[in-house]
Amino acid sequence: MLYAIIATDAEGSLAARLAARPAHLARLQALQDDGRLVLAGPHPAIDSNDPGTAGFSGSLIVAEFASLEAATGWAEADPYRAAGVYTQVVVKPFKQVFPSA
Repeated sequence: MLYAIIATDAEGSLAARLAARPAHLARLQALQDDGRLVLAGPHPAIDSNDPGTAGFSGSLIVAEFASLEAATGWAEADPYRAAGVYTQVVVKPFKQVFPSA
């Protein structure tokens, strides 16, 4: 089943985000390589694709996992969580309607 992982960044966490980014991206790449990643990306803190020093307010990941528990465990083990970038992570089942799968 698909799950949406919705994370909220801590204020002033841009430096920690940048430091942990390679490890974070490696985990997403593994999901993609397994054919389980639907989409992933950050929410810019301002209305711009390149928010510069304004940074990001969080992230969204939609991927396939065996269960809610597996998705939650994966999300909690994210390097951004360990680095203090994410202050809150919500994991919800997700039903893709469009584009049709």
